[in-house]
Amino acid sequence: MKAVAILRAANAVQQGQRGALMPWSAVCLGVGVAIYFALPVEPGLIGYGGAAVIFCLGVVLFAWRREGLGPLGIALALVALGLGAAGFRAHQVAGPVMDFRYYGPIEGRIVDIDRSASDAIRLTLDRVRLDDVRNVPLRVRVSLHGDQGYIDPVPGAVVMMTGHLSPPGGAAEPGGFDFQRHAWFQSIGGVGYTRIPALLLEPPEPGDQRLFLLRMQLSAAVQAAIPGQQGAFAAAVLTGDRSGLQQGPIEDMRDSNIAHLLAISGLHMGLLTGFVYAALRLCLALVPPLALRYPIRKWAAVGALVSGAFYLALSGGNVATERAFIQIAVMFTAVLLDRRAITLRSVAIAAIIVLLRRPETLMSPGFQMSFAATTALVAAFNALQGAKWMQSWPRWVKGLWALVVSSAVAGAATAPFAAAHFNRLAVYGLLANLLTVPVMGSVVIPFAVVALLLAPFGLSWLAFWVMDKALTWILAVAERVADLPGAVEMVQSPPGAVLALIALGGLGLCLWQGWGRWVLSLPLGLAMLLWAGAERPALLVSESGALVGHLTEQGRALSRSRGDGFVAGIWLENDGDPADQEAAAARPAWEAAGAGQITRFGDRSLWHGTGRAAAQDAADACATHDVVVVNEWPEDPPASLTDAEAETLARLSAPTQRAGAANAQAATGCLLLSPMVLSRTGAIALSSGPSGLRLDTARAHQGQRLWSP
Repeated sequence: MKAVAILRAANAVQQGQRGALMPWSAVCLGVGVAIYFALPVEPGLIGYGGAAVIFCLGVVLFAWRREGLGPLGIALALVALGLGAAGFRAHQVAGPVMDFRYYGPIEGRIVDIDRSASDAIRLTLDRVRLDDVRNVPLRVRVSLHGDQGYIDPVPGAVVMMTGHLSPPGGAAEPGGFDFQRHAWFQSIGGVGYTRIPALLLEPPEPGDQRLFLLRMQLSAAVQAAIPGQQGAFAAAVLTGDRSGLQQGPIEDMRDSNIAHLLAISGLHMGLLTGFVYAALRLCLALVPPLALRYPIRKWAAVGALVSGAFYLALSGGNVATERAFIQIAVMFTAVLLDRRAITLRSVAIAAIIVLLRRPETLMSPGFQMSFAATTALVAAFNALQGAKWMQSWPRWVKGLWALVVSSAVAGAATAPFAAAHFNRLAVYGLLANLLTVPVMGSVVIPFAVVALLLAPFGLSWLAFWVMDKALTWILAVAERVADLPGAVEMVQSPPGAVLALIALGGLGLCLWQGWGRWVLSLPLGLAMLLWAGAERPALLVSESGALVGHLTEQGRALSRSRGDGFVAGIWLENDGDPADQEAAAARPAWEAAGAGQITRFGDRSLWHGTGRAAAQDAADACATHDVVVVNEWPEDPPASLTDAEAETLARLSAPTQRAGAANAQAATGCLLLSPMVLSRTGAIALSSGPSGLRLDTARAHQGQRLWSP
């Protein structure tokens, strides 16, 4: 009887949500993808077999079509499908990953050009050749430092250099961004740098990397027509090439919350295809025989789709642009089928296509922010559609109101994800968006199309002149807003469950029909409580052992003012701390002790030393301190673990355990965190409690996955 009652209740819920369940299909698929990435170990044959059984069970339940079982069957099948799709994709992109540090000749073909966080030109190479290396990665990424005036990087060119390569690094701290997973899905098996000039070995083959070459040629032409950072901005918007942009303008745009104008995403794709659609439809409407006899609306939609496809190919087809094109393609396909173009169903279809094609994008901030903004905008404008209190407003007032509402809704929807991933809230982001987005939509994108049309006549400079003025305005707004007092509020990183709760609550608020949406939005409040009560690790040790950070009342005090700068920046950002590494190293928490330094936490002490001189003192330090961290061996690395290292690893939890379950009792001896130990654990977080030292390792969070060492 209870089963019958449950079925009847499920059927009642289904009837109440009639016509509104389809968008939840994308949610179920995403849950399956998320489960795959959350697993501590790779599923294996048993795991994938179980997913196949669940998929078949879901299909049977759907086919049975008893009360309330149809939607349940679809949900089960989609969750299993998401897990299987993610696993298939992870195996599809598999490639060799370096397991040692390499220095020597590097040769490869240029397949991507961008800039690193240090503002250096960075090349991604395939067809890689290394000296005396058997399992050569499919791709490597090399940053060019020093004097590099000997080549002008060209897509498809084969270059050679002498440089350093190492395996992709793990998370900077337990639970942090997993760069190894990110690199795995890009088939990048080694990353590094060179300070020696790179040389051209072979020019591009005819027809090789044709679209990439066209993209870079167009980028160079745009930057020649529009000087300065305005030209680099225009090139980024039109071609996706950001190599000309300096870090200053990029930081200003981030601090003013208009960095989304740089990415070729849904906004740009929508503006471009929308302008083409409107222009084509207007031109066709001016010809009465065509307008009266033929479906010019559909013709315009086809033209817009073609322009979007060209934009996608020209911009390099990266994940964000591909996602944007899929969303636009779904919308215009709805126009061709005489269906509503902008609905939650179209957003869900786009999400399903993206997740099936590249499941890993679910974990990226681009996917999360893009679909959060799109879903919230569609839901908000559906709710406002037909509002009687707006009907008497003048058209220009309605347009202004739509601009304010869209900016506010999109900003509110993306703010939690931006804060979680980038640790900053742009206080005046709404103001900056109101001042720049209309300029982007009404001037920059339309005149970019005009420039393309005028190029055969040699008149594109007229359109570029207008774009120059508009882009100057956008950059000026970004700089002025970023300089306002209190323009950026730094926030600390949330616990892992927070983003999942925010997504669940936001989806419930947008997708559920009736009063139940307010119940389903309760996870939003719980997420905020968890975020507000989150505590940062007392001590952090980098994977290299070259940096330790101690959280004090003044902020995190770093053991060194230089070295491991990338890791230091991530730690401080995750703390919500605006200080740089040098300022953080000047905080009082460390005192000199021989070749190293000491910091005290609770009733325990940690000794940290770098270099071989410090490594020679490690044994003596271990006799008097609870934790000893070194980044080198005193002599050639031993072939196996020393007794002290083996004891340390025995105290640490196994890498397959989930984070938070690792406790190490340090009643006797010390924890010796040497390069050998850290290579197995990754970055470590420590805190002191009554029961001993509590440790959390990056490898425990990562688990035993395809991309883990």
